Amino acid sequence: MASPYAAPTLSSARAAGHVALAILAAVAAAACNVSVGEGGTADAGHWSDAGNHPPTGSGSGAHDAGGGAHDAGPANPGPDGGGAPGDASGGGDAAPSADAGDPNLPGWTLTWHDEFDLPDGSGVDTSKWTQETGNSGWGYNHERQYYTPGTQNAVIQGGNLVITATPKGASSLQCEYGTCEYTSARMNTQGIFEQKYGRFEARIQLPTGQGMWPAFWILGNDVGNVGWPQCGEVDIMENVGSTPSTNYGSLHGPGYSGGQDITGSYTMKGGTLADGFHVYALEWDATGVRFYFDAVNYETRGPADVPQGDKWVYDHPFFVILDFAVGGYWPGDPDGTTTFPQTMRVDYVRVYSKGP
Repeated sequence: MASPYAAPTLSSARAAGHVALAILAAVAAAACNVSVGEGGTADAGHWSDAGNHPPTGSGSGAHDAGGGAHDAGPANPGPDGGGAPGDASGGGDAAPSADAGDPNLPGWTLTWHDEFDLPDGSGVDTSKWTQETGNSGWGYNHERQYYTPGTQNAVIQGGNLVITATPKGASSLQCEYGTCEYTSARMNTQGIFEQKYGRFEARIQLPTGQGMWPAFWILGNDVGNVGWPQCGEVDIMENVGSTPSTNYGSLHGPGYSGGQDITGSYTMKGGTLADGFHVYALEWDATGVRFYFDAVNYETRGPADVPQGDKWVYDHPFFVILDFAVGGYWPGDPDGTTTFPQTMRVDYVRVYSKGP
């Protein structure tokens, strides 16, 4: 995805202000195809240059700077993989205790989470998230949405965060390309929660339709100092409406960003990612990163996967981002087949560290 975060740190006011793994891999192994490749299938990175966003300062990047897009070439067919069918209900596992390990994840200790369990109609918890607003910056990637504050496009409903993309209210707003066409929401934990290494996971039901571009990802907290992609970006869940059954897991760094990112994909054999909730997860340590769809580790990457002469930059704290973009060079714009409103439903986001 692209990166508009430019500030080295958040202001004090802002600072105040992606379990189902119990599903056995053997059960999961009947549902999906796995595709793993290098470059050629993912987006140009989520990070776009500064703009009308809370962070300040300078930085560059791609949801996406320069408007690059994942190569539309064919994905490599992989072996049959796992992946449990999505649960259409929004209620996931009960939240694990923050002061103990999760029994479903032996050896991992919860360090940060949001269960989105505030009363219906509430906005996001501002002690955990900063909402981003506007369109400036994302326009470089040809994105068509205007990100709104408050509960207009991001609201708690039934224990889920519901992010809605819709034309409603867009015509009264100005985007880089002119009168806005859609509204949506985006949020991050920059300056509030950042962590080096661990397990980052979210349980999400995706939208569907041409032009949809939801994502759950993490970004290096030094983006304001070194820019994008030098800060590093990891896309844990990324989907475009033209491939409704496929999740993309990608790395963006210096020398391997945009259409040249390091990416893999996981494709369900039956149904789409919009049919139910799935757990999208990343396990990250000093040796590399492992991407999971439900119980299946479909992609593993390490320093040896970085192009010769380029740098592995996943050695410092990263922060979490949730967003639902509309349009863009990679997914393309919505068309006559796309229906609105569309929703991205997030049951929870949890982050763990490796326990003693």
